[in-house]
Amino acid sequence: MNLNKKKGIMLDIGCGDNKQQGFVGMDKRKLKGVDIVHDLEKFPYPLPDESCLTIVGSHIVEHIKPWLMIDFMNELWRIMKPNGQLALAHPYGVNDLFVQDPTHCNACSERTWQYFDPKYPLYGVYKPSPWSIEAGFPAYQISGCMEIVMRKSNGKP
Repeated sequence: MNLNKKKGIMLDIGCGDNKQQGFVGMDKRKLKGVDIVHDLEKFPYPLPDESCLTIVGSHIVEHIKPWLMIDFMNELWRIMKPNGQLALAHPYGVNDLFVQDPTHCNACSERTWQYFDPKYPLYGVYKPSPWSIEAGFPAYQISGCMEIVMRKSNGKP
């Protein structure tokens, strides 16, 4: 793994054995393609501040304990470069895709992500590290999934 401070890395969190091409994979299980073995619910992550250009997570957020969600998002913010992009996919709220898996514990909807963007009144409830929801997101998929794309906002919360 090459952590070029100027450029940064693209990080696939909770990648399992399905890491995105060109990404550094982080998962708590040591599987083929996992570059960093680390539990996403243990903070801090073994990465320097502002080391990631892009972070993707496919079907990982629903496994994060709800009471750790603010810390989880703050940690992603810490390792993200300014204006870096975060893309997450997860089951929409509580639906069949969510309830079928006994390890799903964190249901998210469009409003969930408003807690992290200062443009929305819900941000004022917890005031976490600030993200900006990208235009056109969150996006509901007919499959019952939802995608969210956010950018690290400039400055500290």
